[in-house]
Amino acid sequence: MSNSLTLFTPAGVLLKSQPLKRAAKRLAKLGFDVTIDQDALAKHQRFGGDDATRLAALHRVAEAAPSIAMATRGGYGMTRLLDRIDWALLGKSVQNGTRWVGLSDLTSLHMGLLAHAKAQSWAGPMAYGDFGRSSKEGGVDDVTQDCFVEAMNGLLEAVGFRCPKSDAGHDGLAVRGTLWGGNLTVFNSLLGTKHMPKIKGGILFLEDINEHPYRVERNLLQLAQAGILDAQKAIVLGDFGGWSKSPNDRGYDFKSTVAALREHTKTPVLTGLPFGHVDTKVSLPVGAQVDLIVQGRDVLLDWQNDPQHKRAHAHAHEEGHAHDHDHDHAAHA
Repeated sequence: MSNSLTLFTPAGVLLKSQPLKRAAKRLAKLGFDVTIDQDALAKHQRFGGDDATRLAALHRVAEAAPSIAMATRGGYGMTRLLDRIDWALLGKSVQNGTRWVGLSDLTSLHMGLLAHAKAQSWAGPMAYGDFGRSSKEGGVDDVTQDCFVEAMNGLLEAVGFRCPKSDAGHDGLAVRGTLWGGNLTVFNSLLGTKHMPKIKGGILFLEDINEHPYRVERNLLQLAQAGILDAQKAIVLGDFGGWSKSPNDRGYDFKSTVAALREHTKTPVLTGLPFGHVDTKVSLPVGAQVDLIVQGRDVLLDWQNDPQHKRAHAHAHEEGHAHDHDHDHAAHA
């Protein structure tokens, strides 16, 4: 499988160049043929270049159709571009083998690809924050790196994690559906727009950062009241850290948010997915058909039977990358 990888900046500005250079070097050592887009370090206010510059970069990457298109970082900026993106061009790049990778603000790109092109992408690490950290800052997380590399080589077939004791009542749950979602705030911003996919019977995963639990609850209940949550087979929550307690909380916390959510939807709600604005994160195939299986507190998200994954795995095998065992990553948060 081709390992060409392009780093591009579709949203927030990169304040320093060194983390990007460090990320490119590390990714190259992992076997990727790395290219940094010409405007990756452009700056305009809080954005990685003005809207026209970032839109051109997005289309330029799509036209080149590298094996992997990894965002340098999220932040904010994709929303400004959504109505002007050539979704057919991006969809064609996916058909030609490009895997678009990112999280956070890139949620709108993932959802747009599903809504407009029915194209898969990857919720996963980004260059600046995951591969660009210095050794003093902790370097690259091993699980994040290994999971990403196997995913990009078509070998990753599943990820597993252990949910907290409060989720033990889901033992025996086994459902199959389209995996979709991402950052809760960005996801909710797409409600009522043409960029929100219409997916029923799916497995919805969500995460967020620096949002107090009451704000998380408000967004989740909006999804419930919009009918989205009851239309899914399962809801899987990742990390929701970074918030500060308030004197008004009086015992209200994220567990309270989850309890309230469960009262407003019939869909099973699982927590503990190692994904979000955290060092250790799995890579997830957005738009893939995934089996969610719960045994006790152990949860498995398995996409080895997804048609597109089978094609990628077969291609990887032909190129001599396949191993003799199944590939899955268990990350216990």
